[in-house]
Amino acid sequence: MPGKDYLEEKAINTIRFLSADAIQKANSGHPGLPMGTAALTYTLWTRHLRHNPNNPGWSNRDRFILSGGHGSMLLYSMLHLSGYDLSLDDIKNFRQWQSLTPGHPEYGLTPGVETTTGPLGQGFANGIGFAIAEAHLSAIFNRPGFPLIDHYTYGLVTDGDLMEGVTSEAASLAGHLRLGKVIYLYDDNRISIDGSTDLTFTEDRGARFEAYGWHVLKVDDGNDVSAVDQAIQLAKDDPRPSLIVCRTHIGYGLPTKQDTAAAHGSPPGDKELDAAKNAMDWPIEPWFYIPEEVLEFFQEAKVQGLESENRWNELFTSYEEKYPDEAAELKRRLAGDLASGWEEKMPKFPADPKGMATRAASGKVINALSSAIPELIGGSADLAPSNKTWLDGNLDFQADQYQGRNFHFGVREHGMGAVINGMAIHGGVIPYGGTFLVFSDYMRGAIRISALSHIPSIWVFTHDSIGVGEDGPTHQPVEHLAALRAIPDLVVLRPGDANEVAQAWAYAIRHREGPTVLALSRQSMPVLDRSLYSPAEGVQRGAYVLADIGDHDPEIILMASGSEVDLIIKAGERLAAEGKNVRLISFPSWELFRKQEKSYQELVLNPKIKTRLAVEAGVAQGWREWVGDKGIILSIDRFGASAPAGKIYEEFGLSVDDVIRKSEELLRKVG
Repeated sequence: MPGKDYLEEKAINTIRFLSADAIQKANSGHPGLPMGTAALTYTLWTRHLRHNPNNPGWSNRDRFILSGGHGSMLLYSMLHLSGYDLSLDDIKNFRQWQSLTPGHPEYGLTPGVETTTGPLGQGFANGIGFAIAEAHLSAIFNRPGFPLIDHYTYGLVTDGDLMEGVTSEAASLAGHLRLGKVIYLYDDNRISIDGSTDLTFTEDRGARFEAYGWHVLKVDDGNDVSAVDQAIQLAKDDPRPSLIVCRTHIGYGLPTKQDTAAAHGSPPGDKELDAAKNAMDWPIEPWFYIPEEVLEFFQEAKVQGLESENRWNELFTSYEEKYPDEAAELKRRLAGDLASGWEEKMPKFPADPKGMATRAASGKVINALSSAIPELIGGSADLAPSNKTWLDGNLDFQADQYQGRNFHFGVREHGMGAVINGMAIHGGVIPYGGTFLVFSDYMRGAIRISALSHIPSIWVFTHDSIGVGEDGPTHQPVEHLAALRAIPDLVVLRPGDANEVAQAWAYAIRHREGPTVLALSRQSMPVLDRSLYSPAEGVQRGAYVLADIGDHDPEIILMASGSEVDLIIKAGERLAAEGKNVRLISFPSWELFRKQEKSYQELVLNPKIKTRLAVEAGVAQGWREWVGDKGIILSIDRFGASAPAGKIYEEFGLSVDDVIRKSEELLRKVG
């Protein structure tokens, strides 16, 4: 076996050139980060990262996040070399159709990828969510001598990550919470796409993070394995989250592109790559060369990982003998199973013409469920009293009480969103995050990632329409429902009364294949008498017939979501009193309705009934799919106004009289 230093250098260059070869073959990618941070990553993965390539989902593994997801070939190289189920052919297929090695890492696609990264700052903030979940579970389940939940979240972060606002939000929160299991290596190469970071990014980054409450260390040479190793160890010994500022060279080894923006996002070119290989005494041919002794060294991770997991399993067995109830509960949570009988805790709301706001009903639902679903945790972006997200009788999550279930995220919507995603990916918890619907714009990047990655985050968005009233157009969402419905694989639910809220929450709790949005009202609306209207369980199918009113088969369909359901009911009753035959449809979720079989869709939206009217206090976009070419959409295609909610609805043409007038116009056209 070659000497340690020789093997170390060879292993680091294997990472560099395996990554660069894949990028050059694809003629697409970002060589700068993998070549510049190979030594950092080598040090972390071979000396500190506790993981098991045989079982990427081992619950007590350390997590590694490549927050600068554009450097994805670095991660793929490490996964392949360490023995994950990622073949050399997968490496050669980098950035190609249906490849396991896409341009940016995708959670759920590639074994060993912990989270989807690429939109800068998302991975950084996800890691804070990982650490929160780890801290919470350890506080709940660990016992003296039994550190069952005890792992680190490591990350490689970039200049771009640190420039993003979401990073500032998440870093500030992490410092406040003293999340000492977070250790991030900062690739301080001082180059961005536009050129030197001196163009835009000249603050003292270390001082900024110190002000956040982080432990900041500096490594002058990112290729100095011993220095990096020592810094990581010092970080592990400190109770604060740590940022290790490592001075690196983007595109290290490329003779003309190192330390330039040209190394960032373009293949090096054959001539440049060959020259780099020559300079580092690396064979030009064959491409994708991996020395046998290097592969053997890296794949010791499989043996070490198996041993680590076996030791943990032995610890768990002993824990199970001493704490059987806690062990069973931890098993259940880590498996993602729900406790039996939780549905029995779901409240049923009696009919009430005065009613309640759906945000208030949501608060009652989560409090009713909190004892049956102890893994349900969450909070809001400084709006708990308004969002009704507080779990009564439970502590808040703070640095000295990680067992708390209530979260103060502060006015940090985007940070909250990305942190919630990290908590959900980590597992063992069912997290939710709340704010006003209008501020979903501030966290859209995180919402989109949750949908793209099928993360079961729950988004509680209240104050969902012009019903916000006097706060005016800045706080009245009109385009937001349409914008959220446009995101693939995001289920948007806008319930129309308290019992629909309960059913919406039931769906969100069960739905583990992706995120759910609950759009909830500020203003009160009647709780429907379900002896007169269909059961609220119809919410689970996206849309359902509330009632057919009249003496004959329906001649017109009125449909709505949320607070406008009450409008169509009142209008429908008056139309029926005038001799019209009306079908009333509550339509809380387009996404769920699209998933239903055609027979059910036609049962609800009878294709023979062309006279259809949809009512929603938002833009009309998208409703044409449901009303057809001959239908009418009663909507708001302008910003709101500051006035009492009832007055705004009246002035904007969303009154019962308006619904009746439009319905009669439609019926006359058909007649």
